[in-house]
Amino acid sequence: MSFLRPKFITFDCYGTLTNFQMGPLTRELFADRIAPEQMDQFVKDFAAYRLDQVMGDWRPYDEILKTALARTCKRWGIDYREEGQLYYDAVPTWGPHADVPAGLSKIADKIPLVILSNAMDSQIMSNVEKLGAPFHKVYTAQQAQAYKPRLQAFEFMFDNLGCGPEDILHVSSSFRYDLMSAHDMKIKHKAFVARGHEAAGNAAYGYQQITDIGGLPGLVGL
Repeated sequence: MSFLRPKFITFDCYGTLTNFQMGPLTRELFADRIAPEQMDQFVKDFAAYRLDQVMGDWRPYDEILKTALARTCKRWGIDYREEGQLYYDAVPTWGPHADVPAGLSKIADKIPLVILSNAMDSQIMSNVEKLGAPFHKVYTAQQAQAYKPRLQAFEFMFDNLGCGPEDILHVSSSFRYDLMSAHDMKIKHKAFVARGHEAAGNAAYGYQQITDIGGLPGLVGL
């Protein structure tokens, strides 16, 4: 990387830092309606509809989940039983990936850490408190009135941090939600955390790949 100390390290939260358990919860809730050999595709379809829902105007996250799940059930020809609220209520209970607290602790007192999350204000702090490191700022889709991958979310973060794309290292385990948009926003310094839930992207996006947050200190010379 061309610099070792960005002004801020900015993170996606769910999936990157917090162990986002939409897949396991879906497998549990729909075990009586989806055959085991079809479950992987059902989980993928639910993820696709969640992404589609956040591409429009901002709506509360519980509505995003409920609508995405209802659309998935309709596509599969099965009953939707209002499970969307169960997902929403579960999110704040999820903790970090095992590698996160130690990795963040090596950086937090040297470079300000920032979260930009597709969350509601009432959800996110429960997850952040479990990460084991202090964060300088935590921004949500509710505050930005836009979900990633929309560029408005990143613009909101820049405006509130008082910085530009050249000042940050953005870290995410998702190209579709974060790193493609970060590239469009001219964020040169990006790190892809290869959690396994999304394949690496085109090298033209210009990113460093790490296997977990334990690899992040090395990218910033710590």
